[in-house]
Amino acid sequence: MKYENLKILDELREKGSITEEEFQREKAKILNDTPPHYSSSFGIDDRAYVILMHLSQFVTAILIPLIMWIIGKDRSQVIDQHGKNIINFWISYAIYGFIAAILVLVLIGIPLLILLGIAAFVSIIIATLKAANGEAWKYPLTIEFIT
Repeated sequence: MKYENLKILDELREKGSITEEEFQREKAKILNDTPPHYSSSFGIDDRAYVILMHLSQFVTAILIPLIMWIIGKDRSQVIDQHGKNIINFWISYAIYGFIAAILVLVLIGIPLLILLGIAAFVSIIIATLKAANGEAWKYPLTIEFIT
């Protein structure tokens, strides 16, 4: 687990998402077994916030997660990463849904739409469980529009 976290941290540094100082501070926390710090806003910590982001997809698809991401992305990398994953997921699946809807004319689109719906449902549940464990999970078949 430590190695994976250090690898992710190093990738963030290489992309310029975090500074060298932030990298060193977070690296020290990982190596010293310091539990990750989850800041608090709206009376909940970041982990609960991202769990709500994932679960809110069942209610409004992209709308509530998008609003939550816009509000929280600047205060937490955790929220930013999960928000980007959710937005990329919905953009990708909208494209797949559009293609499947066109293919309904030749009847193959109907089973594709059903499979797409099942995949989206299961993926949201998995992403929520991963978020509860403090992990950022990329949805399957997602194109990274926002990095």
